[in-house]
Amino acid sequence: MKTRRFDHIDLRVRDRAVAQKFYGKILPALGFAQEKSDDEWSTFYAVGDGVPMDFFGFTEDRNHQPNGTRISFWAETRDEVDRIAKLVREIGGKNLEGPELCSEYSLGYYAFFFEDPDGNKLEICCRENPIVAE
Repeated sequence: MKTRRFDHIDLRVRDRAVAQKFYGKILPALGFAQEKSDDEWSTFYAVGDGVPMDFFGFTEDRNHQPNGTRISFWAETRDEVDRIAKLVREIGGKNLEGPELCSEYSLGYYAFFFEDPDGNKLEICCRENPIVAE
């Protein structure tokens, strides 16, 4: 059985320097603790024991326009959601919602919704109950 469902995220931002200040704080707090950026991409990897791990990268596109797409990060606990929400507030996240229970999503779904400096939609969530297909 697969242990990973996603390999990476490639995000576009209008100003990479501004995004670097924001993501350089939040991504390590989410477990993307190893930065390997170059002249074109800012890239943060999850730390693994010598095995390929997921990563989050972003590059500049001066014409980027955010849309309805949302990237949601997994949290193990509500406390982790609260901790990340506090950090996002401190580093200038926009359009903040929550943290809150979102029972319309699923029982025990606890989340914080926000946007990065460019308006890209993000979320940190904790699912206390599994989603069971009917």
